[in-house]
Amino acid sequence: MTTTLEPSLPSKSYIDPAQFAAETARIFSQEWMVVCRAEEIAGVGAWRVVELAGESILLVRGKDGRLNAVYNVCRHRGARLCLAPGSEKPGRPALPPAVSATGLIRCPYHAWTYSPDGALIGAPFLSDDPDFRREDYGLYPVGCEEWGGFVFLHLTPAKAIPLAEQIGAAGQRIANYPLSDLRIGHRITYEVEANWKIICENYNECYHCGPVHPELCAIVPAFRAAGGSGLEWERGVPHREGATTFTWTGTTDRAPFPGLNEDEQTRHKGELIYPNLFLSLAADHVAAVILWPQGPASTRVECLFLFAQSEMARDGFDHTDASSFWDTINQQDWAICERVQQGMGSRVHVQGFYAPMEDANLDMRRYLDARMSEAGENGGT
Repeated sequence: MTTTLEPSLPSKSYIDPAQFAAETARIFSQEWMVVCRAEEIAGVGAWRVVELAGESILLVRGKDGRLNAVYNVCRHRGARLCLAPGSEKPGRPALPPAVSATGLIRCPYHAWTYSPDGALIGAPFLSDDPDFRREDYGLYPVGCEEWGGFVFLHLTPAKAIPLAEQIGAAGQRIANYPLSDLRIGHRITYEVEANWKIICENYNECYHCGPVHPELCAIVPAFRAAGGSGLEWERGVPHREGATTFTWTGTTDRAPFPGLNEDEQTRHKGELIYPNLFLSLAADHVAAVILWPQGPASTRVECLFLFAQSEMARDGFDHTDASSFWDTINQQDWAICERVQQGMGSRVHVQGFYAPMEDANLDMRRYLDARMSEAGENGGT
């Protein structure tokens, strides 16, 4: 009996600038996207500038504690309200900060002033004009929600579905992990010369784990067996005997998170929350990977290592048993993803195929097809 392999996305889906532009318009601008952790914008008046899908977005925490997001452009003459720290050009004069200690936003050009949620409060020499309607000149809104301690943005809030709907069943599967209470213990940022979809597909299967990740397979031997097929992903993957976490030894002196069930204390869980968040959950730490697609063959990858605050407060807290292990695994993944990207450009490689143990990878094909419905915008599938 002949085994028929499912076709993957066509090669041009990973290399075509027009395809990437279509994904920017129909996915990155139309879906909830993770941009940071809430702890990075904590306290009244805290603010942050992020670049998302080619747009500059300003996040500001108001006096009510709510995090707000607006397009980083004044409604008056289009001036950029805030620059990201360190992005100023040498020799340019320093401008007064646009965000006050209470979260008010004041344009540095003509001093139009907005509330943290973007409502226009005042415009010099216009505010007393009875015919001037301030409500018509608020900042352009961006959807902003928090879940699990992560900040999600939506560039087209009028069309946004509820964030919980996008997260879907993943939220229930990892509900016992105290994500909101965890804090960043370490961060590593990578520049990967590969399409964001290749990185997602790589995360979604373990057919590659045997050839690519010997250190990981030493902790989870099941990754090497049968190409990683037959694993109970929702229950969590089993470690080798005596191991409970993803470190060099498979052990740690950090306590497991409270509230985990028996499986979660001894197994490892992983979730891909499309389009740009990977969560790899151990009993004592979480590795959160945020993708920032930069172009058809370029992705910035931010890896955050999250720990319990009580563990981080202990004398001698050290993240490196987990972070250095993950860095090795990550570097192996980025290297092989870059090899895949290079191969996609070959004139003979029109399309790849999914082996039976790569069933999860079909999620990417279905995910893309559901959002790129117009002719020519799905890479030709």
